[in-house]
Amino acid sequence: MSLVNVLVIVGVIALIAVRQSKPQRIATEGRGWLVLPVILVVAALREPGVIDGHDQALSALLLGAELVVGLVVGLGWAWTSRIWAEPDGTVWSKGTRATAAVWAGGIAVRVGMVAAGALLGVHQGTGALLLALAASILVRRGVLVWRAHAIGSSNGPGPSYGDRAAAEPWKDRV
Repeated sequence: MSLVNVLVIVGVIALIAVRQSKPQRIATEGRGWLVLPVILVVAALREPGVIDGHDQALSALLLGAELVVGLVVGLGWAWTSRIWAEPDGTVWSKGTRATAAVWAGGIAVRVGMVAAGALLGVHQGTGALLLALAASILVRRGVLVWRAHAIGSSNGPGPSYGDRAAAEPWKDRV
């Protein structure tokens, strides 16, 4: 496990945690959101130990499972995030307690997979985790943009995920 990859993983998780604790605008256009996943994939693939050379089949199976966990965490992360539209048409999201629970569950599953790999004698580097993190970010982004378009296509701001009721309608005052 290289020190650079460990620092990248810790930095990305810290960045994600900070960003999820505050509302953030969902930009539905542009490709700037690809930068972080591309950096993670490049960092993962530059490390030679993504697949263990001693037991390639089991190592590939664990890598596939890690990617599936990353996809599921990304889906859970996106679906548990609160999303709403402002009157000016901008769409915003913010992580909820359920989002934090999805992250905690994903981390627990990953720790279990690393432990299972170690018990089976398969060396797992940080590359699999970086790839899964990139997959999580991509899936989350795709689902949030899809949800933002669904909200943006309505005639006005509607109830957001996590709200108990729709917003009060505007009333004329006499």
